[in-house]
Amino acid sequence: MLYQFLYGLKDVWFGFNVFRYVTVRTALAFFTTFFICVLFGPWVIRRLRNLCHPTLEELSYRNHKSRTPTMGGLLILGSLLVAVFCWVNLANYYAILLAGCTVLLAALGWWDDYLKLSRRNAKGVRPLVKIAGQAGVGLLIGAALILHKGLSFRTQVYVPFLKEVAVPLGHFYPLLAALVIIATSNAVNLTDGMDGLAIGCVLMTVLAYGAIAYAVSNANLAAYLHIPFVPGAEEATVFCGALAGSCLGFLWYNCHPAEIFMGDVGSLALGGVVGLLAIIVKQEVSLVIVGGIFVIEAASVVIQVASFRLRKKRVFLMTPIHHHFELRGWPEGKIVVRFWIVGIIFALFTVLTLKIR
Repeated sequence: MLYQFLYGLKDVWFGFNVFRYVTVRTALAFFTTFFICVLFGPWVIRRLRNLCHPTLEELSYRNHKSRTPTMGGLLILGSLLVAVFCWVNLANYYAILLAGCTVLLAALGWWDDYLKLSRRNAKGVRPLVKIAGQAGVGLLIGAALILHKGLSFRTQVYVPFLKEVAVPLGHFYPLLAALVIIATSNAVNLTDGMDGLAIGCVLMTVLAYGAIAYAVSNANLAAYLHIPFVPGAEEATVFCGALAGSCLGFLWYNCHPAEIFMGDVGSLALGGVVGLLAIIVKQEVSLVIVGGIFVIEAASVVIQVASFRLRKKRVFLMTPIHHHFELRGWPEGKIVVRFWIVGIIFALFTVLTLKIR
């Protein structure tokens, strides 16, 4: 780990003492992933262009994007792992879980993308298999949290706006963890339908959780805000910095008109890690607020399917809901920016809920 090596040189020059600060490592992790994505983005795009193309379903809907390569989530994952290795304390249990969750769900997404590309159809991994994989990751993480003897992880679910009000789940907590991972992973996957839409919303969510992780890892600040104190969550702050940088760097090439799509290898991993961040900082319920855009996107699909099955009528012209606005004549750029604006509002309000108790 680079930061430990540099911090070890503090006796040579006092300036190296700066690497022990979480804020410094968070900033360094952010810039590391951002510049890796920006610098290596063109190379990755060239490598993927002849290998990865949208599925036939996507081609029929967006012929003008038929040459845009997918599986760009590999760029996000690669830059993230480099920054984690350099600036995150890998002896921290939360850091290990965050990195492990990212890799496992990225592998599941890669498998899905590979089947779609190799078979040239939109089916990929069967939905039940995909959900089973996501549930397995969630159960594994939940069990790892509550079984670690030295972690003292709280299995209570805290209610926003209320002081010291929590619902104890005990050994049932892994079930909640699995539900959170499944929900967030699929919600981000559904949102990934326009240039820059999903990655921009993930960026705002990650920035909010980075601020929350910093607050819950500080005993004095946590006591002042009446939120649970989570020792060790400071490394989640550094991880959020790295993830935010990779999101912004990827957005450099994913903004309209996109030069690369993230694919399931990116969306499943990003969604799952957002859910795990909510679990680590004990903000499981507020995930519905900070990820409001993802909730709206997923809810639109559920409403559409339920309405068609029960009434044989559609509520929206097309789902997820961003396609509804597109078919109503909204330009793609306007839809994405307006969704970003709403996402920023949700993220700021979530951070504000820490004080409103």
